[in-house]
Amino acid sequence: MYFNNNNKTLKPLRQQLRSNQTDAERKLWNLIRGRNLLNLKFVRQYSFGNYILDFYCSEKKLAIELDGGQHDEPENKRSDDARTEYLNKSGIKVIRFWNNDVLNTIEGVGESIVNELGGR
Repeated sequence: MYFNNNNKTLKPLRQQLRSNQTDAERKLWNLIRGRNLLNLKFVRQYSFGNYILDFYCSEKKLAIELDGGQHDEPENKRSDDARTEYLNKSGIKVIRFWNNDVLNTIEGVGESIVNELGGR
């Protein structure tokens, strides 16, 4: 099965998303960038198929998604579930954190990511 990773047609949107990070994205990026976490390389706004992942570690096939309050709406939950199912079927593990958790307890979020990576 062929997957179009970092789809060129999505490049302008990926660049825009990187330029307009949320506070939560910025805070998590500062934690995981530059191989700061377990010496693993993470990238931000990486596309896989038609989806753009907030953060991705190709070595561990791990996507990290940050969710704001809009993700609690039923329609968005269904969309997130479909996205996660697609990525899981493609061999990518997805973990999600609420923006508030990143902003208020970044240490706990970091520990959760380390625990997830330690089990892989």
